[in-house]
Amino acid sequence: MNMLCPYCGAEVLEGADVCDECQHSLTDMSFPEPVSEVERGLLRDRVDTLRPHVPVTVPPTAALASVLQTMIAERIGCVVVAEAGRMVGIFTERDALLRVNADAAKLADRPISTVMTPNPATLKADDKIALALHRMNVGGYRHLPILDGEQLVGVISIRDILAYLTQRNAATG
Repeated sequence: MNMLCPYCGAEVLEGADVCDECQHSLTDMSFPEPVSEVERGLLRDRVDTLRPHVPVTVPPTAALASVLQTMIAERIGCVVVAEAGRMVGIFTERDALLRVNADAAKLADRPISTVMTPNPATLKADDKIALALHRMNVGGYRHLPILDGEQLVGVISIRDILAYLTQRNAATG
């Protein structure tokens, strides 16, 4: 008997430990049913419900100083690094703190490709919000690019998920 993965909606075989599509563990399928509308929403609603933001992209050759100025001017926490229309990495506030930090002036002219996170984790717009939350929690990410096939279509942040949870919680009282 086939069942649906609660995280991505793909068909999975009963008794499977991992979803073949999203690689999410299915061991929690034996957990009790969600008891609140917020829990049901996380397992039902798709990432596109969060209205992913239009990503700001930069080429891998962009200078670090220019990228930091763009992030400040746009008031954003990440830029997607893309080449020939294909995502090759992401540069986030966390990268700035951990890889650049006090050396920002010394590294100002270096290409962003030298301090970005290559091949970041991604989601599809039709993935469940529960999968997004899980991936952010396990990977320690605050931003995830959204792809349609190989094409970058958006970015979500943990703030988007917090806003979703706050809205759902307020709606259910």
